[in-house]
Amino acid sequence: MTEETLPAALSAEINKVLDDAGVRSDRRLVMRMLRTAILLGEDGADRLDLKIASAALAEMRDAFRLFAPYEGVPKVTVFGSARTRQDDPLYLQARDVAAALATEGWMVVTGAGPGIMQAAAEGAGPALSLGVSIRLPFEEKANTIIEGSEHVVAMKYFFTRKLMLMKESLGFICLPGGFGTLDEMFELLTLQQTGKAEPTPIVLLDRKGGTFWNGLKRFIDEDLAPTGVISEGDFDRVVVTDSIEDAIAEITGFWRNYDSLRWVGDALVLRLRAEPTDAELDDLTDRFGHMLADGRIRRSEPLAPEITDGDRLDLPRVVLHLDHRRVGELFRLIGALNALASAPEN
Repeated sequence: MTEETLPAALSAEINKVLDDAGVRSDRRLVMRMLRTAILLGEDGADRLDLKIASAALAEMRDAFRLFAPYEGVPKVTVFGSARTRQDDPLYLQARDVAAALATEGWMVVTGAGPGIMQAAAEGAGPALSLGVSIRLPFEEKANTIIEGSEHVVAMKYFFTRKLMLMKESLGFICLPGGFGTLDEMFELLTLQQTGKAEPTPIVLLDRKGGTFWNGLKRFIDEDLAPTGVISEGDFDRVVVTDSIEDAIAEITGFWRNYDSLRWVGDALVLRLRAEPTDAELDDLTDRFGHMLADGRIRRSEPLAPEITDGDRLDLPRVVLHLDHRRVGELFRLIGALNALASAPEN
């Protein structure tokens, strides 16, 4: 039995449950989740499978509720080792970059643990820190900066935790770490390369004079790119630095002019903070024509689906038909939009 073939009487019962619960908005999506739960029961799904699905949904709800009050606040996620000691220069780097971004109004999201996560939370302060912790039998509890506060949520599964560490943030800073940190960093790169996530700035921050990330870059340049398993320039979307100032400039500068994107059919809409000139659009088309399936980069009024959804209608926008094989290169076009003479100064 598929979702579409649920008996009419059962669908009516589900609708009654929603009415009784006072669910009014996005009812079709809520109904779809309820139907899926019923279908899992009809499938005779294994008890463990049901426990995984139930716990994942509950954890996501808890995390959505954690982030909801801060929807309009820009956030940066800081990744790094839980084993970094407080006297390590990396701890100070994480603390200081988080403090600087908090001064500019950014909230800092971490995994809520010790080490680099505690350093970033310490730098941002409790009011501007959000934590998504993982329940492990051999790990410490949430760090003392946010432990026991309303700014932390605990997860059982790494996949739900990783989702929430990435979903809400407009920038990412990775400091040296082990398997977990590298997993998170490569997940970011994969999502960006494949277009499964919207472009966002990624900074790999090291201690002053550190070579941790330089070794990774050398591996990518010498072993991955030449074999063809990634494209030349895939790593260009990442900034490797030991400078807090450069890290902040990359995170904040990415949003100088670019605001957001939306697909409307085959058309890609890029919303901006300032309207480009005709000459700038001609130049962008000439420089990035290899990324287009057809046509030119053109100025546009909000498209019909955007108007229906009330989606960023106050912003100027440009529209293009992107060659979907080039979606991983969008960060280059965004960088050019941010560098336009028409773009805002700050």
